[in-house]
Formats: sequence, C-alpha cells, structure tokens
Amino acid sequence: MAERRAFAQKISRTVAAEVRKQISGQYGGSPQLLKNLNIGGSVSHHTTVPLTEAVDPVDLEEYLITHPLAVESGPLRDLLEFPPDDIEVVYTPRECRTLVSAVPEESEMDPHVRDCVRSYTEDWAIVNRKYHKLGTGFNPNTLDKQKERQKGLPKQIFESDEAPDGNSYQDEQDDLKRRSMSIDDTPRGSWACSIFDLKNSLPDALLPNLLDRTPNEEIDHHNEDQRKSSRHKELFALHPAPDEEEPIERLSVPEVPKEHFGQRLLVKCLSLKFEIEIEPIFASLALYDVKEKKKISENFYFDLNSEQMKGMLRPHVPPAAISTLARSAIFSITYPSQDVFLVIKLEKVLQQGDIGECAEPYMIFKESDAAKNKEKLEKLKGQAEQFCQRLGKYRMPFAWTAIHLMNIVSSAGSLERDSTEVEVGTGERKGSWSERRNSSIVGRRSLERTTSGDEACNLTSFRPATLTVTNFFKQEGDRLSDEDLYKFLADMRRPSSVLRRLRPITAQLKIDISPAPENPHYCLTPELLQVKLYPDSRVRPTREILEFPARDVYVPNTTYRNLLYVYPQSLNFANRQGSARNITVKVQFMYGEDPSNAMPVIFGKSSCPEFSKEAYTAVVYHNRSPDFHEEIKIKLPATLTDHHHLLFTFYHVSCQQKQNTPLETPVGYTWIPMLQNGRLKTGQFCLPVSLEKPPQAYSVLSPEVPLPGMKWVDNHKGVFNVEVVAVSSLHTQDPYLDKFFALVHALDEHMFPVRIGDMRIMENNLENELKSSISALNSSQLEPVVRFLHLLLDKLILLVVRPPVIAGQIVNLGQASFEAMASIINRLHKNLDGNQDQHGRNSLLASYIYYVFRLPNTYPNSPSPGPGGLGGSVHYATMARSAVRPASLNLNRSRSLSNSNPDISGTPTSPDDEVRSIIGTKGLDRSNSWVNTGGPKAAPWGSNPSPCAESTQATDRSCNRMSSHTETSSFLQTLTGRLPTKKLFHEELALQWVVCSGSVREAALQQAWFFFELMVKSMVHHLYFADKLDAPRKNRFPERFMDDVTALVSTISGDIVSRFQKDTEMVERLNTSLAFFLNDLLSIMDRGFVFSLIKTCCKQVSSKLYSLTNPSNLASLKLDFLRIICSHEHYVTLNLPCSLLTPPASPSPSVSSATSQSSGFSTNVQDQKIANMFELSVPFRQQHYLAGLVLTELAVILDPDAEG
Repeated sequence: MAERRAFAQKISRTVAAEVRKQISGQYGGSPQLLKNLNIGGSVSHHTTVPLTEAVDPVDLEEYLITHPLAVESGPLRDLLEFPPDDIEVVYTPRECRTLVSAVPEESEMDPHVRDCVRSYTEDWAIVNRKYHKLGTGFNPNTLDKQKERQKGLPKQIFESDEAPDGNSYQDEQDDLKRRSMSIDDTPRGSWACSIFDLKNSLPDALLPNLLDRTPNEEIDHHNEDQRKSSRHKELFALHPAPDEEEPIERLSVPEVPKEHFGQRLLVKCLSLKFEIEIEPIFASLALYDVKEKKKISENFYFDLNSEQMKGMLRPHVPPAAISTLARSAIFSITYPSQDVFLVIKLEKVLQQGDIGECAEPYMIFKESDAAKNKEKLEKLKGQAEQFCQRLGKYRMPFAWTAIHLMNIVSSAGSLERDSTEVEVGTGERKGSWSERRNSSIVGRRSLERTTSGDEACNLTSFRPATLTVTNFFKQEGDRLSDEDLYKFLADMRRPSSVLRRLRPITAQLKIDISPAPENPHYCLTPELLQVKLYPDSRVRPTREILEFPARDVYVPNTTYRNLLYVYPQSLNFANRQGSARNITVKVQFMYGEDPSNAMPVIFGKSSCPEFSKEAYTAVVYHNRSPDFHEEIKIKLPATLTDHHHLLFTFYHVSCQQKQNTPLETPVGYTWIPMLQNGRLKTGQFCLPVSLEKPPQAYSVLSPEVPLPGMKWVDNHKGVFNVEVVAVSSLHTQDPYLDKFFALVHALDEHMFPVRIGDMRIMENNLENELKSSISALNSSQLEPVVRFLHLLLDKLILLVVRPPVIAGQIVNLGQASFEAMASIINRLHKNLDGNQDQHGRNSLLASYIYYVFRLPNTYPNSPSPGPGGLGGSVHYATMARSAVRPASLNLNRSRSLSNSNPDISGTPTSPDDEVRSIIGTKGLDRSNSWVNTGGPKAAPWGSNPSPCAESTQATDRSCNRMSSHTETSSFLQTLTGRLPTKKLFHEELALQWVVCSGSVREAALQQAWFFFELMVKSMVHHLYFADKLDAPRKNRFPERFMDDVTALVSTISGDIVSRFQKDTEMVERLNTSLAFFLNDLLSIMDRGFVFSLIKTCCKQVSSKLYSLTNPSNLASLKLDFLRIICSHEHYVTLNLPCSLLTPPASPSPSVSSATSQSSGFSTNVQDQKIANMFELSVPFRQQHYLAGLVLTELAVILDPDAEG
C-alpha cells in the first residue's frame, strides 16, 4: 500500500527482544522478589543464570510437603498431583492354545525340568503405567487396535460394487436398455431416466407422517437418537492415521512371547484310488527342501482305505484312536522357497517278492478291463488276504510321488475367478505325474494374486487348489535313502527328467491345498493335545505337523515340548553268517533292561492306537544290506535316568510259510543309552550289532564298549546307521548351556560331586568351574541360547541377587553374571538385527523384560504381596556349622519374612534384625559396613556438586562397597551364623554397571536400554513387594543406590558428549535410552532427584554444545532427550502449574490468586509476577522445570546472539 493507515502509524515498532531486556533489567535482580519466592525452603543466590546454563531444580517432593494443595478433589486436583494408582503390577495368565496345558505327566521332576515348566506356565508379570496413554509417547492407533475397533462393523456395500447376478434375465435386459440409450436422449439426462418402463416398476415405500406438523425440538431429538443408535464409540479413530515418521518418544509395547509358526498350509487328503483294489495301501506326507537337502516337517500318516480293505488287517490292528484317523494336516513353513516339495510315500503289507513284482499288477491291469481280468484279480486278492493275515504287522515300500509346492501356489494365485480347470505340469502318460486344479470350490476366501519371485513363495495369499495326482513312481529297493530322494526331486525340475521315462503306477490321489485358517476347529498339536475350539471329541481331527525349519529359527521356548525322532538309515549284514535277508528293525524305548520295561511312548501312525511300545521298519525283500526310510516319533519322559535307552532288535521275517519256521527270527541287537554324562544323546550313530542278547546292566554302557564273551556282527564294526533328533524345550543340546544349568542346579540341590562330561566336580573346585561356565556361555551356539533365553537370563539374575554359598563361603558372582548378560545381549543384537524397533531394541529382549522378568521368588502365588498383606518370599542362605547343605538354599523350603511391617520379623528372626542387633551390641563401625562403606561422605544430591565430582565420588563409593563386600560378609557370617539378606537386583545392577570397565562397559553401553529397563522393572517390583508404592518418594530407595544412579547417568552423559561425532548411531541409541530411563524414574523415584539428573545431563551437553563450531548434531540429541522426557503423562503436574509464580488467568478467584492475596506481596512483587510470565526468569525455570528447559532451548535457538 502506498500510504500507511492512521492506526498503524501509532503502533510502536519496538521488537520483542528489547521488551524482554527492559523487563529483565528492571525486575531480574530484585532481592525482595527472590526473598518472597523462596520455593521449598531453598534460596537461589544467583541473581541471573544464563540461558545456556541449567538452573538448579526445585526440590519437588519438599515443595509438595510444605505447600499442601488447597483444592477439593476434582479435575483441577488431578492436574496438581500424581494419581495414587499411577503404577500397577499386574499378573496376567498367559494364553494357552490348548484345552489342557502342555506339562509333563510325571509328578517327580528334577530341578531343571521344574524350572523349565515354571518358565513356560507362570503368569506374565507386567508393570503398567496406568495413565501412560495420556502422554505423547502413547500411540492409540496401533494396527492391532485398529483391527479390534473394526470388529463387528457392517461391511458397506454400494450399488456400483454389486456384481450383476448372471441368473437374472430381467437385470440383463435392464442393463441392455441402459447401455442402448444415450444420456442425451433422456428428458433429464440422468442415468435413472434411461429406463422408460416406469409403469411396471414398483413404487418406493411411503414415508409415514411426512406432512404432519412436528415441533422442531422433537425432530432434532429424534435425529439425535438416530445418530447415536449403533454409533461406534470411537468413530473418528476408525480413520487410518496419516503416514508419518514415528515420533521419537514412542515406545511400542513388545509382542507377547508365543510359540513360533511359519506360513501355514492346510492339506486335505480326499481320496486315493488305484486301477485295481486288492489290498490296503498306507500313505504319508512330508515336506522336503531340495536346496538345503533337509526334511522340513515330520511325517503325516493318513489312511484312505475303504472299510473292506481295513477289515483285512483286523487281526493285527487294535481299535484305532480318533487322533490316528486324521485326513487333513496343517504344515508350517518358516522359509518357503522354490525348492520345497510335498513328498507322498506309499507302503503296503509285506508279501513274497520284490517291490517290482508286487507293483506289476498295478501297472498292467486297468479298471476298464476289470470284467475281462476278473479271475486274475480274484486270485491276486486271495493272495493279498493271505499275506495280510500272516504278515499284517509288517510293511514294505511301494511307491512315491512329489508335488512341487510353489508351482501350485504361483499358478493358483494367478488364476482368474471364472477359471475352472488348469493343467499344472505335464499330464499325459509319458509325463511322470499330472496335477489338475479345480477352482470351483465354494466357500473359499478370495485371495489376491501373487507375483513371481519372492512374493510367489507367499503361502498366505493363494487361491485354494484341488490337485489330482495321477502317476506314482515305483520304489527302488536299493534307492530308498534320503540322498536318493533329493537326487530324484532335483531331477524332477529338469525338462529332460529321467523319471519321465519311467513306467508309472497309475492312480488318482486327490489333495486339497489351501492357506490354513487362523483358528481351525478340531485341531491337534504334534503332542496330540486339543487346540482350543474343539467342540466335539468325536469329530475327525486335523493334525498340526511339526516343522523342522530349513535354517535356524531364533524364538525363545514358551511351551513344553519333549519329542524324539529316530531315523534308522541303513544296515550292512553282508558279512553276517546265516540267513538274514528280509530284515526289519524293532525299535523300543526302554526304562530298564527287562522286556516288560518297554514304554508306551511311540506315536502311532494311522488307524491304530495313539501310542505303542514298539515300531517296525518296512522290509526290503531279500536284501541283506537294506536302506530304511522310517520316522519313529517318541514322547520323551521329562526326567531321564541312566537306564533309559533305545533298543533296536533286528529280525529276519519268513515271507513263505514253512513248517517249524517261526515268523520272525532275531538276528541282532544294539542300543543307544539316552543319557551320556547327564546330557541327552542325539546325532548320527554308526553302531555295532550284537548277535546275542545284551548282558545284564548293558543299558548304562555304549555298544561300542567291547563286552567280554559277546559275539558281534563283522568283528564289532559299526554296521547300523541311525540318526536321533530331539525337538525339546527341556534339553538344550549345547554343551556350554548344559554345563551352566547343571552347575546351577547342583548348587540348588547341594548334590556333589557333579559329573559333567568326563569331569567330576567336587565342592571345593565348584567356584572356579561355575565362573568358567558363566564366561564360556559366549561360546555356545546362538540358536539354543535364544531358545532358552528366558531361563538363562533368570538364572544369571538369580546368581546376582543370591550369591551362592560354596564350601561355607559366599561367592560373589555379580560381576561374572553382568558380563555374561552384556555379552549375550550384544550377540543377539548383532545377529538378529532384523528384530529391532526404531530405537534399536531387540524384540525378544524387550518381550522378556516386559512380560517375563520378575524379582526371583516373588511370585503372585505367594501370600498376597499387596498392601497390608505379606510380601513375596524373601529367601536367604543359612550358614550351618555342619557340613550338611543349608536347608534354606532349597528354594521350595525357604522361609518368608513380613515385608508389610519391617518391625515384625518372621520366625526365625530375619537376618537384617540379627545383624542390626549384633552391630549395635558389638559397636561395629558403620563406615566399614556393607550399608555405607568407605570413601568420602556423600553430599546431599540437592547441593549439586560438579558432574565430575558426582561421578568420581559415587564411583569411589561403589568400588569401596564392592571390595569390602567379601570381608564384611564373612565377618557378619562369623558373628551371626547367617548371611546378609538377599541383594536387590536394581542396586546390584547399578553397582556392577558403574564399576565395570573395558569391553564389558562398552558392551553394556551398546545395549544400555536393556539394563535401564531391567533396572526400572526391578525397582517397581521391589516397591510393590515391599509395600512402598505409596511410601514418600524420598524414603523409597537408599542413598547408596541413588549415588550409583547419579554416577551412572553422569558417566553416560559424558559418553554421549565425548563420542557423538565418532559413534553416531550408538550415541543416538544411548541418548534415547537414557531419556526413557529418566522418564521412567519420574514415575517411581524422588522427582527432585530425577530433575537433578536431568540437570546433570543438560549441563554436560551445554558445556560442550557452545564450544562447537557446528553444534547441530549435539543440539538435535539434546532436543530428542528433552522431547522424550517431556512426553511423560504427568508433564503438567511435574511443572507445578498452580503455584506462587503463576498469576490468575482470569478475574475469577483461583488457587494461585488466593495464595498471592494472602501472602502480603507488594505491588512491585505483583508486577514482577506478571512480568515473570513473559520472561524466562530463574524462579520460573526452577519451578516449571521441564517447561523451562524446553522454552530455554527455544529462546536460544530463536535469538542465539542475545545476552546470556
């Protein structure tokens, strides 16, 4: 504009900075104001503190005590104080998939089994910040919550979305009319007017009372009711959140630990039909990965025989259990690839003749020629009946075929909706097999197409397919091994396959393949437990098939599982004297050496009892060196002894019926002891075979031991190859983990000597062995470490808080355990970097802290640990003067003390009380005691020494406490005959972290978030079980612990400042971890103390910040730090909003105005108060501490060149 308006000319152009300077100069140094604004009894002696320096915070706890709230209960009071139920400790029962929990059947269990079962069944221990959702760190729109909100919403269907019904002739005619008319031809140009047959159309329903006179209020009320009816309570939350970067202050709640499943595939076996039906045929399914050369699932056995065929075996087969009648199975595939095949193997009843002779009738006879070949078929059937009656319990290999799984998935995914039949692979007789897909299956969920490449391996989004497999390959008696199978499968993928030139066995096997539903009904686990939603036990079930992943899966155990798989592979009886040609192997699991000691723990196959005492391998006719392809699945007992073993008995089976010739003749024996030096024995074995029954006490020895007087096949050489595989959540199958757990449980049970491997460990060298086993945990394989992660961390924490007593001496394992934890945590982070959130928190470890970790032996089933009740059991070691084990070391026999009233001791007197009384009577110098050892006397944290002094003093005290621990404990032990009470985990963790150095400290810094979160949860649990959640915050934690926390925060702040340019990524993680830690502490500790920690951090950063030429990176770290801390749900309360410094916001009376009117302040002071609202004065920054920090940063950024 050319000229300014009149009113604009009168406006003063004074800038805001000049106004602030004027006010600051006029009021900033008023001693009267500072005198009257004495907050919490501490007077600031600084006239001004530059904005670049942090001010001393208000002693918030003291202020709240000296300035009680004058507000009645209501919304305003809720802003002024923390709610009493701010923190809650919740024990949530873990969700169980099965109707009955998976636990061992035995009542007597050894300590390791007991610990494992407890770990898999105990409730989740969750610490909730009840009002955390009110802070900015809470995300209300997680994917799960969105799904939960959308449940029950009606699906919106619009006219344009409805597909026309092909059966409606009238609709088609109307559609033709619509298409034949131009919009321009209609009078109004509308789509609806293009249909002129209005006379025959039905009228819309009349609206009743449309023209009645109705008051407006009634109409509004009616409309309001209509809007509210069926209205979603969180309507606007249904709108998807905009795509944005996740705010730094948000921490996601970890996923609940649960059993691992890969992509799940439902396979239904519908029918199996050959050209001729003369005998029962038995089938099995399994998945194989050709590239990895590995079987990736257990076998699924199914029986599709007619009742007539089943009847031929009735003399040999007891009544079938319903679980063995399954015809559908759910396979899990963690690593789907183009190399996965579904292999189907067929067996038949053993008969005279090799596999080729037995398969010939199936190749030459056709169903269409049944009448012509009636006599031959009747003869074959008669022979089959004879073999079934005589040899019904023996099987022989028959035929096999394979389905390339990803061919089915990719072709099924790319089909259009109206397709009906598609050839997958070659289909003529020259082709080895054909698979026809029938897509006209009603009731399937429609699934999107998949594309080639990795997406084609997605088993969750393909359309269900029904396959008809028409050709099988005859089994070759000398090519039954898995190695031969992998060669065949690799060959099948080649265009010029050798298998295509073979003469096939014609059959029709119909299989339905589809993605498994999320919660299938009538499902059984691999242990035959019923999965929830099992309405009727008489319905034919679906079996979940256990996966053997192609590569390692890093998921902690959460359920009890203890299975053993035995795979007889080959036998070489070429050099054995005598007749042994039709060989079968009987496999038994024995708990002793008597024949009656066979245990009914072998899973049945199909149409048989659930469990049996023995299993037989299939017979290869007239072969002295047969291969086997059997899988024998065993339910292992929870507790094994030295007498448990696998017994293999080799039989020659007489196929021809001769006089004086028994059906089966034993021709050899061998065995595998299940335990070797206390460890489960698994792996590949090449065993010698004895010609005679093993002698007495053979089960504790290996067959490799040359027993005197025994005759062996081929001069005691290994002739029988067998593989034993365990899938167990009890047995680690790692020597380093086994040794660690064995030593820990030996301590628990005080059972010496301990035998580990070839070593006998006596009590006097147990300490060294225990320490070496802890350090050797770093050498263990990562996969078993992750599987037993929860139990391993629990045991390490137990060693920290309950130092064991060995040979009458207390052994401090805190340092060794802390180092082991740091090492394990770092290994997980480095190797499982895909399992991390935006803050670098490993999901497995975050889940452990959030759900699993608790203070040792403070379980919810102990007497009520809540207010007024007894605390959780507190266990302590009792030093007996005799050599017997202290009874209280047994965790089940521990005594408990009252935590609700420390003056009332349990019976006997608590160790603390005894120690206090002795210290009092003996006049023990407290300067050398465990409670307060050596070093300069700590200054109160409010006096604010320099960060370096804080760190040095606290570290000195920590070191002195540590060094004097052993002699002090020994002294107290000599005086009292008892040990001091247990250590508190958070105190010991802070101490170990402060005093550690070198690589251990670096490892702890790399994953500081883990130890911070562990410490916070331990602190909350301690308060909960000690009934201190309602106690004054100044009395919650001892001064020595606060010293350690101060030293820890100070040194970590120093690391952030000194390393932010070198280790950018690590420092960013460390910075956010420290901020979240302080955010958590604001909910449980003395808030003034936490403010002083925040000041320490800010002071160190600021001193470095303003000496840098390019401070943007460090400034960004500081802002992230403040943002996380200020995301606290009680941010307003922490800033003391209604206080002496805050003027009334309106003429209406308020708390602050009432206080100020009665305080006798001068007018000058009132003016100063109002001025302080517009100036970051020292009192304002002290009292509204967090807000002051943020506003100070803003002021410095906006006007970096201003004074101060």
